[in-house]
Amino acid sequence: MTGDAPASTYRLQLRPEFGFADARDQVKYLSDLGVGAAYVSPVLDATPGSTHGYDVTDPRLARPALGGEPARLGLADALRAAGMGFVVDIVPNHMSIEVETANPFWWDVLDKGRASQFAHWFDIDWSRGRILVPVLGSADDLDALTVEGRELVYHDHRFPIAGDVDGTPREIHDRQNYELVDWRRGNTELNYRRFFDITTLAAVSVEKQDVFKAVHGEVLRWVEDGDVTGLRIDHPDGLADPTVYMRRLREAAPYAWIVVEKILHPGESLPASWPVDGTTGYDALGEIFGVLVDPAGEAPMTALAAEAGQDTDYAAVEENARRLVTDKILVAEVRRIAGLVEGIDPVFAQPAVAETMIAFDVYRSYLPEVGESWTRAIATAKQRRPDLAVALDALDRQVTEHPTGELATRIQQTSGMVVAKGTEDTTFYRYTRFVALNEVGGSPDRFGIGLDEFHRLAAARDAHAPATMTTLTTHDTKRSEDTRARMAVLSELADDFAGAVRGWSQEAGLGEPSLELLAWQTLVGAGPISDERLVDYLLKAARESKLRTTWTEPDEAFEQQIRDWPARVRETVGDQVDAFVAHITAAGWHNSLSQKLIQLTSPGVPDVYQGTELWDFSLVDPDNRRPVDYAQRRHLLARIADGEVPPVDASGAAKLLLVHRALTLRRDRPELFRGYRPLRADGPAADHAIAYGRSEDLVAVATRLPVGLAEAGGWGDTTLALDAGPWTDVLTGRTLDGTPVRLASLLDQYPVALLVRG
Repeated sequence: MTGDAPASTYRLQLRPEFGFADARDQVKYLSDLGVGAAYVSPVLDATPGSTHGYDVTDPRLARPALGGEPARLGLADALRAAGMGFVVDIVPNHMSIEVETANPFWWDVLDKGRASQFAHWFDIDWSRGRILVPVLGSADDLDALTVEGRELVYHDHRFPIAGDVDGTPREIHDRQNYELVDWRRGNTELNYRRFFDITTLAAVSVEKQDVFKAVHGEVLRWVEDGDVTGLRIDHPDGLADPTVYMRRLREAAPYAWIVVEKILHPGESLPASWPVDGTTGYDALGEIFGVLVDPAGEAPMTALAAEAGQDTDYAAVEENARRLVTDKILVAEVRRIAGLVEGIDPVFAQPAVAETMIAFDVYRSYLPEVGESWTRAIATAKQRRPDLAVALDALDRQVTEHPTGELATRIQQTSGMVVAKGTEDTTFYRYTRFVALNEVGGSPDRFGIGLDEFHRLAAARDAHAPATMTTLTTHDTKRSEDTRARMAVLSELADDFAGAVRGWSQEAGLGEPSLELLAWQTLVGAGPISDERLVDYLLKAARESKLRTTWTEPDEAFEQQIRDWPARVRETVGDQVDAFVAHITAAGWHNSLSQKLIQLTSPGVPDVYQGTELWDFSLVDPDNRRPVDYAQRRHLLARIADGEVPPVDASGAAKLLLVHRALTLRRDRPELFRGYRPLRADGPAADHAIAYGRSEDLVAVATRLPVGLAEAGGWGDTTLALDAGPWTDVLTGRTLDGTPVRLASLLDQYPVALLVRG
């Protein structure tokens, strides 16, 4: 550990309707809940109206729309008085240029071109001469330009005018340092680096020391003043040199807790040279959920997907989706990289660059420190495209001989974009065999993990990254933890679910296999759900899959079919779907409590996403950014504080109890959460128990595969041996004197127990 880690964090999504003052009003509740630190979304000035804050426009300012500097200080003071930390999400990779007048640095570059003092802030290819700005509806729209003062105006867009204002608006435009073009040209001709495929987010060159200081100065001042105790770093894979960046940040904030939003594939670790405390927890999410999945469900779910007409070869689906990204979406980036390959005709260099990025089995390589992933990518590309061997050899040679050169830097920065857009944002909406596995950093082709593997990974986390963040829900997860937990029940009832879907699809199919399977799983996983939420989600999923409709080329007839679908379901099979949901709800609650206990007590710093201390059946953003009813949560927490031990029911109070007791214990008795030792139950249902000790004085016990457990007759004579007691279950207050303990007695009220000795 390199920074001072909090006992836990609670994620707050700040937005104009919920600013610094509103967050301050929740500090007492968070403290009563047991939270160690408030962890907030980006708080620097952002695009007007932004609901998330990742579109920063001016890193020198605490966002006025959130209350500005006075309100920020008020929140910091309240957290300090409560003995809580303050963790801030920062965005070093890019800035928003969507509203040109809101970003003073980009405005100056548009005005002065290469002569701007901020020109080096942005990664612009000046060989074109002018900055290409893809905002027009068509090339003919240049005639729609007007002049207002010293600004060119195009609908809601405003641009600076350099020089005189003589002539027509079009003539004035042609004299500027920027060129307004049809938005469709962005993917193929853009000459500034962007964030993924979003042309309104321009990449920032923070590898340059003066740029780093300028864009981090305000946040680092907060750290130095003691207002901010932790930093969450967004999208480090987009940085030119993540290692240098992390070292520079650590030097500037030596005592801060620093975690990075790094997506690790199974078996991958953070580069050892990064002086950070860990990731934001997607790796732990996959492990915790994976142990709750029944591998017996794989064959029936695969058969259902194949029967529906879906390609069940995950590798093939992923490769095709990534190729779509390199060939259609990130064309400008691929061309720019290909132009750097020496001695190879760009005609051959371009597909060689694309194939290499398509072939990555991780998001990016970290040359020269970590080279295995680069070597594997080149080998895979050669296997797939032997006709490109000469170009691939030239690319490999140049990158390995100059691992810090421009070619190596750009291809590593861009590979993460290809993987993210191709896998997370496309494949995860096409390969919908069992969508609970389709999570950020997840591997949909790995149908769960076993108990031994779970314990091995948890022990490794304790040994190598004890201060890493762990999570179950974030603003970027494809679905919330409770939605995912209920879906896990489907792995135990795969034959029943497959049979039900076959019947439902005959009555109310959607006609596109991937979306149809996703839709049925969503209905049972997140139900009951309003038509509006369901339609919004399915439209986003359909557009992201890019099979029948897209964001830029919508199929209106198909999208109308999606809008009509909830009503069709209600009229035909609605009662059957509702009955299936009712059948799996209780088991889903048990899975929710089990994964929450594991997350809150296993190695790492647990984060609670806003509102998920009660049941939360959210889907992908913006669905997961809906307002939280804190009054309801304060009321239930007060009842628990008065001694109520609630049942496991629709109120979710049992989950609130679990969160409160576990977080409070972590905060007040941190010595209990040291080390990790797997514990093995004995008896006929031993494989249904997940048990481990942290210190010698704390044991956590959770239930896995609750449907199979019930079908086998319950715990029976299954026992768990404990060290000499007495032990107290902090959830129920019951004391255990004897050992071994019968799990049928220990877990008769809740499917989980948190035992403290003494």
